[in-house]
Amino acid sequence: MDEQVWLVRHGETEWSRDGRHTSVTDLPLTDTGVEQGGALRARLADVTLDAVLSSPLQRARETARLAGFADEQVDIDDDLHEWRYGEYEGIGTPEIQQTVPGWAVWTHEIVGGESGDQVAARCDRVIARCRQRGGRTLLVAHGHLLRVLAARWVNEPYSFGRHLHLDTATVSVLGDDRGAPAIAQWNG
Repeated sequence: MDEQVWLVRHGETEWSRDGRHTSVTDLPLTDTGVEQGGALRARLADVTLDAVLSSPLQRARETARLAGFADEQVDIDDDLHEWRYGEYEGIGTPEIQQTVPGWAVWTHEIVGGESGDQVAARCDRVIARCRQRGGRTLLVAHGHLLRVLAARWVNEPYSFGRHLHLDTATVSVLGDDRGAPAIAQWNG
């Protein structure tokens, strides 16, 4: 079997529901997020995995637990931490655009946070470890981070992630198609 990387975005939090940038603020799942996480259990039950990795943040770790993976089955990977939003933490894009017209995480500086290139470098490290491990790896992480990771998987710049809408508690699959990296399933 060729390697596959299965991606799960964490369940809903108050800020993800409200469209607020959430990185270092370690929010719990909402009741809806808990339900979403539990629903992942059935979706992933028949998938044979060789490794499960999670962001260190509780919303990702809790989603992994609710999806049926005990703490001892999950390796924490700091490179799966969400894009660090600096001064934009807790603020939605429309509010940021009131002071920075046209602002987007994909195209503009994040004051006090990470650049897209820094996030892409973390994603490249995760991809390299997954490819080295082989088999099927499940990553439980965050919206912007997983969009960058998918872009990097198919050898695109991090900004390609803007074209990959990703809902909470969804399953996506990265793999290879005839020797070329491919997005096999997205936002399912």
